[in-house]
Parts: sequence; C-alpha cells; structure tokens
Amino acid sequence: MSKNNGSESEVPSNVSLAKHIRRLSNRERLKQFLSLFKREDSVLIFIVADPDSMASAFAVKRLLSRRVSEVTIVHPNQIKRLNNIAMRDILKIPLQTMRSVKRDEYTKFILLDSQPPHRPEFANINFDAVIDHHPLTEGWTAPFIDVREEYGANCTMLAEYLKSAKIKPAAALATAMFYGIKVDTHNFTQKATPADISCFQHLFKRINKYWLNKIERSDIRRAELKYFRAAFINLKVRKNRIYVHLGRVTNPDILVVVADFLTHVHDIGWVIVSGQTGEKLVVIFRCDGYKKNAGKLAERVFGPYGPAGGHKESARAEVSLKNLPAKIAIGFDTQQLMKLFTKHLG
Repeated sequence: MSKNNGSESEVPSNVSLAKHIRRLSNRERLKQFLSLFKREDSVLIFIVADPDSMASAFAVKRLLSRRVSEVTIVHPNQIKRLNNIAMRDILKIPLQTMRSVKRDEYTKFILLDSQPPHRPEFANINFDAVIDHHPLTEGWTAPFIDVREEYGANCTMLAEYLKSAKIKPAAALATAMFYGIKVDTHNFTQKATPADISCFQHLFKRINKYWLNKIERSDIRRAELKYFRAAFINLKVRKNRIYVHLGRVTNPDILVVVADFLTHVHDIGWVIVSGQTGEKLVVIFRCDGYKKNAGKLAERVFGPYGPAGGHKESARAEVSLKNLPAKIAIGFDTQQLMKLFTKHLG
C-alpha cells in the first residue's frame, strides 16, 4: 500500500531525524521504533540479501512477531553464494523475492542494512523505518531512521534492540546474527566498535556451533573446483603480488573465493583475481592494508571504465569489456591484467 508521508516542507530531513534517533538510549530507540506498528499491521521487510541483512531481518521478524499480524522478508537480488544459501536453508530464514509479493497487501515497510538510493527497486517505496550502518545518503526520508555508520555490522544494532526488548534469541537467530557480525567485520579485522564486540560475545553462548561450521565451510561447489586448477596454471607473481585471470566463470562469487584463498600465501601483499561473466570483466582486489588501499586502487585502475571501489583491504570492479581499450579487451588474460596495474603499482 503506497503512503503519502506529506510534503517535503512538513517532513524533517533524514539528517535531523537520524541525529535525533542517535541521541536516544537503546530503550528509547526501541520504544520509538515499536510505536510505528499496530496489531493489525502487515509488515514487509526489504533487504539486499547477504549474511548481515538476512540476520537483521530475522531479528526484526522476531521483534515484531507478536505485535503485528504478519511479517514478510523480501529481497531483489539473487542469492548465489553457497555460504548465504547454506545460512538461509540451515537456519530456516523465511525469505521471498520482491517480485513474488504484492506490495499493496502490506501496510508498513522497513528497509534494513541499506538505504533507498542504494537500489533502484527501493526508490519509489515510502519506508516507515530504515535501520542501516552505511553512510547516510540524501534525497529520502522516513518516520524512523536509525543510521549508525560507525557500527561494523547492522546485526549489532538489532542485537541491541533485542536486548532492550528483553528477548533472548533462539539458537537459529543467535547463530545468524553472530555470523552476520563475523562476516561484516571480517572477523574484526575491519571496522568494528566496542558495541560489535559486546553483542558478538553476548550471542556466542546461544549459537549452534555445528550450524555455524556448516555455513562457514560451504564455499565451493564441486563443479567450481576447476577454477582452482585454472588459477594455479594461470597465476603470475610479481613483486609480492599475485595476479590471475580465470577466464569465463559461471558465477563471479568464485573469484572472491579464489582471491581469499590466495591471501593465505606467505609474503604476498596484493591478490588481484579477474574473470569474465557475460560481457563483463569482474576484478576482485585483496591486500594486507598496510600502506595500501584496495578501494582507491580499484577506482584508479577501473574507475574510468565502470563501477569500481571498496574498502581498504578489499575491493571490486565490474566493467563492460567494450569500455576497455580494444588492445586490452581482446584476448584478455593474466598478462593483460598485470599490464593494467603496471603504472599504478610499478
């Protein structure tokens, strides 16, 4: 059901709303969030499905389960990574695709671990609540905005909501949130706060370790083992950097798996893995972060050709091959990958 939130002049900016909610205590924040909902409401939760967002949605569903008539979780993206599929299936997280539900059958809309400008599918939805840990964007508003970009994981914010509501998460929910924090903070090697650590410890005593191990070890399909063989055949090492082009791949997520594997090689500061999916070149960057910045390197090398960027230790580029210079795009291989980086890394 589409709702009119009033004219722009009648609605405070999202910045002022976010600042107001940041100043509240956890208990006050929870009270304001819950005040949005009535018993007869049917709630639609939107996420871009990944471990942090799936666990966050699972937590909100638990939080609202006895307060509203219905809670449904939907996502616009296709879930391809085996870890994410295993998480969804093992923990029985009830997800549906956006196209499988009728929006006008719902009365309240929540967006988690994302903001309306992040995806075109979210642009025309008047959200009642947005809870996120990415930098606050402009051009939208909602009655309730909890955006805390310093937090390492969105799950941490939802763990605080559950604690304030005095809800002890069951094993499936605790495992989901524990894994979500683990993934988004990269095992606390990237951005994290004392709140992330505190919630991680709080959840630990309630997780199912068997489920967690099963999820974390579900990385590779048998059919994808051939890409490791291709990696070992095609990789080149130059100045403590590993470069490898895997050719055509059916799923670009295998590039991430191979890149993460190669970071375990001793005395390697950079790992750069590429592959072709459709007519796109996908490049995964990994580095140790010491006097290096993968996100900035991705922007410098591939920014002129398409979307590229990321964090200090990890980054990604996805560019159309037709945007690359013809002499590079034709017959692209590991040697060509190295040439792209020569003027930037030496």
